[in-house]
Amino acid sequence: MRAIWSGAIGFGLVNIPVKMYSATQDSHLDLDMLDSKGLAHIKYKRVNEETGREVPWEQIVKGYLYKDEYVVLEDEDFEAAAPKKSKIIEIASFVEENEIDDIYFENPYFLEPGKGGEKAYELLRQTLEKTGKAGLSSFVLRTSEHLAVIRPRENYLLLQQLRFQEELRSPKDLELPTNVRLQKKELDMAMALVKEYTEKFDISAYKDEYNAELLKIIKAKASGKKTVVKKLRVVHTKSDELFDQLKASLNKGSKKRAS
Repeated sequence: MRAIWSGAIGFGLVNIPVKMYSATQDSHLDLDMLDSKGLAHIKYKRVNEETGREVPWEQIVKGYLYKDEYVVLEDEDFEAAAPKKSKIIEIASFVEENEIDDIYFENPYFLEPGKGGEKAYELLRQTLEKTGKAGLSSFVLRTSEHLAVIRPRENYLLLQQLRFQEELRSPKDLELPTNVRLQKKELDMAMALVKEYTEKFDISAYKDEYNAELLKIIKAKASGKKTVVKKLRVVHTKSDELFDQLKASLNKGSKKRAS
């Protein structure tokens, strides 16, 4: 793996050198954009909208439109905005993990101790493990500030990026049911169905089936076979059919598990 960030974790007055690695990888099929006539590759170019000419990377700068004029930002401007946060993941406080709503969670990253930081790293990991706490922190990565929690996982530290509150939209504009009345027998049957299908969570049992099926189609087309699309008609359950449909689902689940 290749480190995407290196710096330190600020733990009180202790600075722990660390390297950060992405904990995820893309599992999607690598599909290329092609011209349907001749199947030539489609390339994206960075073009000056005024001259129509392509602009090389070394000539491109970043700017912010302020009062109808662009202010160009240099590398030192980004670093000057938060020099400490560019180098240190400062733990501001410790929180209970279960107090963090899952809706805030974003990308996970592995943290590896840098040279000379092994003991301090292990001290922080074991302390978080024994207290059941997570370290709430913020840092700058790729010119943007990120909120994060540092928490122990197995024998290493995991940094979980969080969304800021202002990044979440309000659900107030959703058109939600307000005057729906449920019969007790419907609710009881739905709860029985949930109980029937409840099992211990095992993420390894779930695979990306869509990509696997898509790859089969690609191989079939490569051998000259035509794709056959199965027709699927989704029938929506009516309000007066809820109980019967739930009961049928429960019976179906019981037979499936018995076989």
